[in-house]
Amino acid sequence: MRAVNPVSLQYIDLFCGIGGFRTAASQAFEKCDIPARCVFSCDIDPYARAAYHANFGEYPAGDITAIDERGIPDHDILFAGFPCQPFSIIGNGKGFEDTRGTLFFDIARILQAKKPKAFVLENVKQLVGHNKGNTLQKILSTLNDLGYTVSYRVLNALDYGLPQKRERVFFVGFYKPMDYRWPPKIKNFKPLSEILEKTADKKYYASEKILRKRKTIHTPAVTPSIWHENKAGHISSYPYSCALRAGASHNYLLVNGERRLTARETLRLQGFADTFKIVVSESQTRKQAGNAVPVNLAYAAFESFLPIILRDQTGEPRAPRQPDPAYIPARVPYAVPADS
Repeated sequence: MRAVNPVSLQYIDLFCGIGGFRTAASQAFEKCDIPARCVFSCDIDPYARAAYHANFGEYPAGDITAIDERGIPDHDILFAGFPCQPFSIIGNGKGFEDTRGTLFFDIARILQAKKPKAFVLENVKQLVGHNKGNTLQKILSTLNDLGYTVSYRVLNALDYGLPQKRERVFFVGFYKPMDYRWPPKIKNFKPLSEILEKTADKKYYASEKILRKRKTIHTPAVTPSIWHENKAGHISSYPYSCALRAGASHNYLLVNGERRLTARETLRLQGFADTFKIVVSESQTRKQAGNAVPVNLAYAAFESFLPIILRDQTGEPRAPRQPDPAYIPARVPYAVPADS
């Protein structure tokens, strides 16, 4: 285990998307006046890589399953917002080999090879109950077997300053026992009036047919509000947004029941500042926002974790991992939907 320099940290950003984790980490490092550097990032989506390059000045690597973990630079912290996938083999007692065929396996093989001191992972809330809890238990046991103490919790963006009901499970892991305290909730979230643009192009407005239908069957309790229509046709409205989704209908969330969210508004709902550059199409930006790690959530989880990392002054590295002649790096094909 490499020693953490108390005044300088290096980290990697896996499944980086448009940089939710990197943005949050940069804010936490700046608050603590800690020099830090991202030494590796990757994402399979070319549009996400283009947005990441425009905002951070570097092109992430591509498909993680095609990346040799031995070539990834040494780092102190690993960040990853990985997709939730079913594990084809559960409980065969093979350690992280049981996770082969999933993208979590790629996280595990990088942890095994590079041995960072700490990690922060993020996934959808549904992972906790996925496959009757077996998926979660396999992830936790794999991380424990790799030598990490792990804590996890479902956090809601509404509780950390964002006007969006978005629940995500976070995992924090450290290479030795730790007393991690999850961040306390924030009482108030940012009002929609600070998220919504003052004017929007007419292309964002719903058709007269949709407007009449919605306003006939629903009256909002507050304004401004974001209206949500579920698959059963039930309409509700709140002073916050329901969770953004990458592939959802343009009209499932409407501002005051009248218009779609703009690309900038979707980014604001995820905690990205207006300095974030939009360099791809609106449909791609909407998809990117729907897939992003909420900046405020990542910041809250990491800011509470950072003091533990900084207090670690042992400087005692683990013995280097000896080559295993039976070890074969993963090269697992991973198909993604075609970009729109």
